[in-house]
Amino acid sequence: MNWKVIARIRKILAREQGTIFKDWGGRISIALVYPNSYWVGMSNLGFQTLYRLFNQHDRIVCERVFLEDEILSLESQRPLGDFDVVAFSLPYELDYLNLVKILRQSQIPLFAADRDERHPLLLAGGAAVTANPEPLAPLLDAFVIGEGEPVLSDLVQVLTTCLEPRHELLRELSRLPGVYVPELRPERVKRVWAEEVDDFPTTSTVFTPDTEFGSLYLMEIARGCKWGCRFCLAGFLFRPMRPRSASRLLDQAREGVSRGLRIGLVGATISDHPEIEELVLGLREMGAEFSVSSLRLKPLPHVLLRALAEGKAQSISLAPEAASETLRQVINKNLSSDDIVRVVAEAADAGIRQLKLYFMIGLPTETDEEAAEITRLALDLKRVLEQRRANTRLILNLTPFVPKASTPFQWLPMERAETLKRRLDSIRQSARKKGIEVKSESIEESLIQGLLSRGDRGLAQVLAQVSQPSLSTWRRALEGAGIDPDFIHRESDLDKGFPWSIIDSGVQREYLHRELERALSGLETPPCPTENCSECGICRGEDSRERSTTAERAP
Repeated sequence: MNWKVIARIRKILAREQGTIFKDWGGRISIALVYPNSYWVGMSNLGFQTLYRLFNQHDRIVCERVFLEDEILSLESQRPLGDFDVVAFSLPYELDYLNLVKILRQSQIPLFAADRDERHPLLLAGGAAVTANPEPLAPLLDAFVIGEGEPVLSDLVQVLTTCLEPRHELLRELSRLPGVYVPELRPERVKRVWAEEVDDFPTTSTVFTPDTEFGSLYLMEIARGCKWGCRFCLAGFLFRPMRPRSASRLLDQAREGVSRGLRIGLVGATISDHPEIEELVLGLREMGAEFSVSSLRLKPLPHVLLRALAEGKAQSISLAPEAASETLRQVINKNLSSDDIVRVVAEAADAGIRQLKLYFMIGLPTETDEEAAEITRLALDLKRVLEQRRANTRLILNLTPFVPKASTPFQWLPMERAETLKRRLDSIRQSARKKGIEVKSESIEESLIQGLLSRGDRGLAQVLAQVSQPSLSTWRRALEGAGIDPDFIHRESDLDKGFPWSIIDSGVQREYLHRELERALSGLETPPCPTENCSECGICRGEDSRERSTTAERAP
């Protein structure tokens, strides 16, 4: 045992508040694993929420595990092999590589076929595997497809009554809505989602300075998004938009204020909350300072922008995604260039001193000329900022487009590395000459993300071989496994099934296809209405069991 690791863990625990310690006697033990660093994992609100929800069950002891030099739980410093269940939280595909590292370091066989009752049961959930679990299907025993809250109580019931024999446990798990057991190869698995999100508070549970949001009390104010940006996994995978009530949110915020923390509002589009003005005014009345995870350029209520500027949030992030008006129509951004200029001017007038703008390169139909428009738009916005407020900082964040499962762009290819690099280098050079800072995600890592997001079970063998996000290494491993590494650069046949076709997200395939056709025709689709809509299929209420959130199911 590495005593330096133990000492570091105990130092981390000493700086935490809200840590849950439970005796193991007579309880099922669950290792909740975020396959990345403590700093990253403890910034994830969903991970913290699952930790609290599991531990609310008396017959469960749940401890956290992160990627460290030695894989041990925080609370009792036990190895993964001591646990009955290992549950991975997987919001991002690149963390699949870390999952493999963790299993190797823990000396747990990688493939489910090589494990038996002597080994922990391996589960996973999160956005990445909800969209496409197949690259990990040979490695893990079961997946939760969708949101964890509606199924968690039933999952715990099965784990606490039927842990052995393994084949019987898997059969019982497969009977739960939203649980996918790859070994049993079901025809379809429906995504589960919480209809009444007020029934499941989603707030910070453990408070620590050793994370990006250490000074914030995080609160999810809504789930899902109504805008339907055609590239966005969250916009389709977490439909429909479900806001939490302002009164409940203000009650939760008082807990954060009592701890002397700023409030961090979390959601896909904070400004779309139907009670955003009431929420903002309520926070200000209680003396709360707050920041937001994301802002949509349109609509952006003035009261929200002003409140952010008057607090300590002197920086805001906005995501035009594309500088070309034509490209914004392709991706269904529902945003004009005038909208962007107006909001940037309002932000400067309100006192915002740093502005981050997020753009994507390699979007469908994008040309070199359209990519270059990012710099021209940034320069126009820089002039607006300088006219309104001197010394305002402008930062560009550039991300390669990755086609995601269960979105209208799932049929489209990803741009090749050389084209992405050329466009990125051109934007970076021209912007920096004008004093604009440019940050970008790794092109190599984005391409590997694309492979994992659209791959099938054959990728499990590649994951078992490759431990580094090097594209050249990945290409060799793919070719060695008989997989064409260029499959992500080719358009998919509209009539052909996908590896993830087993997943029923609730959004009809025909709707996604229509949205693709509209995208290629440059036609935008209005945002989801608040009620009486059955366009995409998710709100038809075919089976309330698939999205039940009644109070009696809560832990």
